[in-house]
Amino acid sequence: MADTQQLPLSIQPVISYPREAQVGKKYLMTVDLQTSGNEWPYEEEEYPIYCKLETYPLFISKPLRDTTLVLHRFGGTYGAAKFLLTAAQEEIEGEIRVALVNRWGVPVKVLNLSDIKVRQDVDESNRSTSDVRVKQDVDDSHRGTKDLETSLEAYQKALLERYAHLNLDSLDNSTYDYREKLKVQRVFTAQNVRECQEFLPQVYEIPKEAQRRLGESNQQEAGIDPELWEQYKQFYYQQPVRSVLHVTEEMWSNDRYRYLVILGDPGSGKSILLQYLALDWARSPLDNIIEQTIPLLIELRTYNRSRNSGECKDLLECFHKGDVIHRLTPEQLKERLQAGKALVMFDGLDEVFNPEQREQVINDIHRFTNDYPQVRVIVTSRIIGYKPQRLQDAEFRHFLLQDLDSEQIHDFIDRWHELTFIDEADKRRKRERLQRAIDTSKAIRELAGNPLLLTMMAILNRNQELPRDRPELYNQASRVLLHQWDVERKLLQDPRIAPVTIDSKDKQEMLRKIAHFMQGENKGLAGNLIRGSDLEKILSEYLKDIEVNNPRIVARLMIEQLRSRNFILCFLGGEYYGFVHRTFLEYFCALEYVCEFKETRHLTIKQLITEVFGKHWQDQSWQEVLRLIAGMINAKFVGPIIKYLIEQKINRREFLDKNGRLRKEGVQNLLLAANCFAELRRKSPSIADALQTALKQEVEQESPHQFNAEAADAIVSAIATVGQNTPQTLDWLKFRLQSDSNSHIRKSALQAIAQYGQNDPDTLPLLRNKAQSDQDRDVRSTAVVEIARGWKGDPDTLPLLHDKAQFDKSGIVRSAAVEKIARGWKDDFDTLSLLQQKAKSDKDWHVQRVVIKEIARGWKGDPQTLSLLQEKAKSDQDRDVRSLAIEEIAHGWKDEPWMLEFLRDCVLNDPFKRRRYDWEDNPRQSALELIIQQYPHDSPILDLLRDRAEKDSDEQVRKFAKDQLEKLERQSI
Repeated sequence: MADTQQLPLSIQPVISYPREAQVGKKYLMTVDLQTSGNEWPYEEEEYPIYCKLETYPLFISKPLRDTTLVLHRFGGTYGAAKFLLTAAQEEIEGEIRVALVNRWGVPVKVLNLSDIKVRQDVDESNRSTSDVRVKQDVDDSHRGTKDLETSLEAYQKALLERYAHLNLDSLDNSTYDYREKLKVQRVFTAQNVRECQEFLPQVYEIPKEAQRRLGESNQQEAGIDPELWEQYKQFYYQQPVRSVLHVTEEMWSNDRYRYLVILGDPGSGKSILLQYLALDWARSPLDNIIEQTIPLLIELRTYNRSRNSGECKDLLECFHKGDVIHRLTPEQLKERLQAGKALVMFDGLDEVFNPEQREQVINDIHRFTNDYPQVRVIVTSRIIGYKPQRLQDAEFRHFLLQDLDSEQIHDFIDRWHELTFIDEADKRRKRERLQRAIDTSKAIRELAGNPLLLTMMAILNRNQELPRDRPELYNQASRVLLHQWDVERKLLQDPRIAPVTIDSKDKQEMLRKIAHFMQGENKGLAGNLIRGSDLEKILSEYLKDIEVNNPRIVARLMIEQLRSRNFILCFLGGEYYGFVHRTFLEYFCALEYVCEFKETRHLTIKQLITEVFGKHWQDQSWQEVLRLIAGMINAKFVGPIIKYLIEQKINRREFLDKNGRLRKEGVQNLLLAANCFAELRRKSPSIADALQTALKQEVEQESPHQFNAEAADAIVSAIATVGQNTPQTLDWLKFRLQSDSNSHIRKSALQAIAQYGQNDPDTLPLLRNKAQSDQDRDVRSTAVVEIARGWKGDPDTLPLLHDKAQFDKSGIVRSAAVEKIARGWKDDFDTLSLLQQKAKSDKDWHVQRVVIKEIARGWKGDPQTLSLLQEKAKSDQDRDVRSLAIEEIAHGWKDEPWMLEFLRDCVLNDPFKRRRYDWEDNPRQSALELIIQQYPHDSPILDLLRDRAEKDSDEQVRKFAKDQLEKLERQSI
């Protein structure tokens, strides 16, 4: 036995193995460590040593459990590494090599166990006592392994039974059976997260439209404290957006992320994320799971109830006596926890409502991580009311779930319809209807970012038409928010008052009055804010009317519940509140007017026209409210409203853009009239004719001011929507496509033909003709996009796209074709070759940007991708192409050890020279921004910023570096 290296401390291996074995028989080999008790030299409480065997050709070895030997500072290990050896099928002599390796892969001791024999016959009477013990250990190990397999198999089945099917009982009361069609593993969409370790709850709690603006610009929002705003931008929006699954994977490779807190809005996907992780293990083959990490999912509301009732005293006892569906014995579970072979997931910290009990639960979680330091842990909670300090002190990293982006929404819609529809035509029609509703309605798009509300849209879209029927969507969504997520069972409890029952209908009526009050304030609907004192007064008066005792106290409790539990109101700082989703402000405001018109009769049709539509039809913040009103009242009353809008006059000169073209506000009366008409279920032909005539007249006599792109798209879309069921409209659109002098009108007409004329046999040939021969590049590009979108299955579509990608004279057209090929035909053999060829040969920056983005995101694993991107980042002639390549490399390979040096090299050596325009992007600044985002605490950054603040040849980079240097230096004080 020869030692080649020394182990840390004074540690000796203890090895049990067969010196003589019989051909084909099985034996147990164990490897353990003994310590001498010397002073512990490491910072960690535990030190892992990995055991590796080389037994061939004497034996075939199979590990019976994790082969990591975990040394503890107080002596010993958590158990030996065990291997099942199967002897060779012929007589042979040789040795076994045992390598003990540290966490960095460096061998710390290598042992050669020599003079081992495999014989055809072994004299059992001459076997030593240790050999008999080995055989008994083999038998015991077999039994233990079999018992463990049985327990794990039962646990897999229990997880699948509880969590495999998507539970939609709270969203859908129809008889349609989703349960057997929708499995969590197939519907789950991995959201993105941003790290929010510097947690600032008061600035996370702002309306969704404000959050979107903050993320898209550097403009400060009114009502947000400047200092908090600066912290918000510094510690949150500058954090990279990452997939939540990448973060959970990193738990096992990076000790900084072994404990996570996942924060999110109600319905944002926190619970389904944990279920997905558990099911991922439950669906693994049984042969593989013995050594895998097992998931343990605990609903903290249930644990807290069990703890308070005395059913369990701590988390470990909860695993065995509570509602945690594992099937392991106490010994099996404890062994797993001690070895760190478990992912423990605590769901719903916010659902422990009592603050003292919540603190106790946090204490239990903290104690659990101390008792089992190798275990990985995830805690989920809503944002509102969460206090981070205790778990931050316990080294938990905090991440905030982001709303679904456009690509994730599209992917969910595709999978949903694929799973729940059988008829292909119905599937395609409903899928496109829902996607179009989200794309065209800003209000619906805002809600679609929430996974639960997006699921509700998919359910409603099955039998109702969105966006026309969105009042029903908002009604159902508010029902979920106000009732289904009300785990307190509608009871407001406080020691100062008797329990009070406030149901969802009461809450809806309160919200109508709040919205109605807000629209009458100075900033109107555009402000989305209300003073806390006014809010309390509105609720108190309503509660007094329904004879609730202590109305002021109950009103304050109601405000807190609407804010922290129902996800309807948010606190804006100071004394102001607002609606989390502006959509609900608009809906409840419209609903109040409809009630005054239909139920209380406080509004006549004349007053509705003059005092509501007449006052607000030109106000952009009122457009959605007016449309919702039109959709919720009888169609016979909408006719006079549309007639009134058609008759309104607008001074066009007031609505010209800088190029002298007419903006859409110049025809706002007609656009609103068309939108109100679209809300109707029963559409009057006479109203449609009058509206079509007025709209077409605007296009046909487009003089003296031509429409700009936005206005052209809006008015052509309105014409197509109003006349979508008439062949005359399709003929009119074809005529405008062929003959209109305004290219914006022609492009918009082509889009409308593709959407509403898909069943017309002449549509596809017309689009092909325009893609090939139209003189306007925007028309050709639009034709390419529409053909790829609507006729992907046609055998001539892909060859057409390849032709346009290769040979069209416009880079805009080539880039559109390349993008559609990359996204629609990713699995086609020629797609990557085309992208690589375009990257090398096409000099147009539009094409280069598409190619870089698609290759980086779709073919990251290809061996040529990184080198191609690096070449583009270093040597492309276009500054924008270099910047994009740098960004894609930084995001796609951010964890690589060479990344910081790569970005630093770009900062120091990119050849950019500003010609004369301030808007030119400098790749050196792009790389510097990425360094600050991804390495905010890296000490060399300050030196780099000082260098660039003094030496960079670009004044804008020098100013940027100086500003960032001052910020970082202030933070370090």
